[in-house]
Amino acid sequence: MPAPRRDQALLPRPTRVSLRSGHFTFDATTALHATPGAEAAADLLRDLLGPATGLPLPPSPSGTVTLAVDAGLRGLGREGYGLTVSPHSVLLRAAHPTGLLRGVQTLRQLLPEEALVPVTGGRPAPATEGGRQGGRGREGERGRVRAHPAPWDLPCTEITDVPHRSWRGLMIDVARHFHPVDTLRRHVDLLALHKLNVLHLHLTDDQGWRMPVAAYPRLTTVGAHRAGPDTAAPPGAPGTSRRGPVPHAGAYTRADLTGLVEYAARRGVTVVPEIEMPGHVRAALAAYPHLGNRPDRVLDVWTRWGVCDTVLGVHDAVLDFVRAVLDEVMDVFPSPYVHLGGDECPTTEWQHSPTARARIAAEGLSGPADLHGWLLGRAGAHLRERGRHPVAWAETGTVLPPGFTAMSWRATAHAAEALAGGHDVVLTHHRTTYLDYAQDDEPGGPPVQPGPVVDLRAVHRGDPDPRTSAPGAGRVLGTQAQLWTEFAPTAADLDRLAYPRLCALADRAWSGPTPWPDFTRRLTAHTRRLDALGVRRHPTPAAPCEATAARTAPSP
Repeated sequence: MPAPRRDQALLPRPTRVSLRSGHFTFDATTALHATPGAEAAADLLRDLLGPATGLPLPPSPSGTVTLAVDAGLRGLGREGYGLTVSPHSVLLRAAHPTGLLRGVQTLRQLLPEEALVPVTGGRPAPATEGGRQGGRGREGERGRVRAHPAPWDLPCTEITDVPHRSWRGLMIDVARHFHPVDTLRRHVDLLALHKLNVLHLHLTDDQGWRMPVAAYPRLTTVGAHRAGPDTAAPPGAPGTSRRGPVPHAGAYTRADLTGLVEYAARRGVTVVPEIEMPGHVRAALAAYPHLGNRPDRVLDVWTRWGVCDTVLGVHDAVLDFVRAVLDEVMDVFPSPYVHLGGDECPTTEWQHSPTARARIAAEGLSGPADLHGWLLGRAGAHLRERGRHPVAWAETGTVLPPGFTAMSWRATAHAAEALAGGHDVVLTHHRTTYLDYAQDDEPGGPPVQPGPVVDLRAVHRGDPDPRTSAPGAGRVLGTQAQLWTEFAPTAADLDRLAYPRLCALADRAWSGPTPWPDFTRRLTAHTRRLDALGVRRHPTPAAPCEATAARTAPSP
């Protein structure tokens, strides 16, 4: 079967494509004409294509490649674009500069895959799993030798493209295993290529605190270091050796994080920070025991996976801590959304704490369980007063305080319950978006999170849209994939777990449901792009089976 035209192999799939005959060729005479508001997109196109093609693509009012912002194209929304490629010109238009950034990624996919990676003069990048050629570092730092320049042809086509969902993301857990900022930048590049627009960073947990806070320096000098990952883990599990757990440490500088935010924004990706509370705070309590319910107790950064029973106290010093941390988070991350964690919070310590009982009485609460919503509500109010939107993991559809965006992960019914309660929702059901689960049931594979098999087809199929007729219902903002990193200590592990399954989520989030044969045909062509970029992906099955029954999973 002949290979499809590149405009028939775009991933995600555009809203509408009209094929035309002929092609446009980028060459040494090609210049870019950017209308007011389109300069950033033109700069990005030049910076991405120049190192791969060797073409200067200078700015010129008579350039044959035009990028234009036209506010009158209201039907395209914030992220939609229109692209017309003819034999002698290229016109990329959008109602908003962000739409042009999405169109830039389509232009890249329309070119030969060699245009995705800079040329270098040394040896080719080393082979990866399955014999593919790969590389290290972020996209702009990889390269390969090309003996003869490729013809930089675009097929003539006309594309109109508007996203199905406004929130299309990937969560990377950098608390269980720290991943350097260059790894995160590389994933930003890959997200942008797939028109994903959110990088959600899980920055803190029981096993590590990765963000510096000036008022609380021990959060990283103490909280970013642990003796090992899991003292109960079998030898050979990630982060262990024959002698036992391996110490693990890592934290970002403020400059790392602000630089990442700027790098991502230039590509149309928002970095959403997550600071866990009231549970999943063992690393913070190891640094500052007075923030817990037993200030006399000396704790270590947790060396186990799972749910730790140590939680924040509810005294005034904790509220001061929460406000100070969130103020620094808002200063570093301009994202309109700030994630507060919020799930898996045992109440045992509050049940036995005189201070907690006094808080329950003072606030008129019914019992220790209500302290969870009370503390989250105080943190969320602090964000909302400063123009931000709080987000939290929702273990049920009714557990979060008003005004929170819910990430419903345990059961599909919880999303509808949250919508009915007035919460906006991001769909994160573990059986279709948790990429730390196995992607097949083949024996002898690398360690993965115990749970259901979440194969490529399960991610592509996704979950039915939740529905509610309740007055004042919230909105479905979109969806995102989750990469929890208990079993992903390396950059290669992130690649293997994310791809190609993240391609399926990107396709559904941008395009809506697409036929499985159509998706797999486009994915087969798209894997050449992934391979050119050195993505150490899981092998793509020829005919993925229906999602395999769960081995173990969170309770529904």
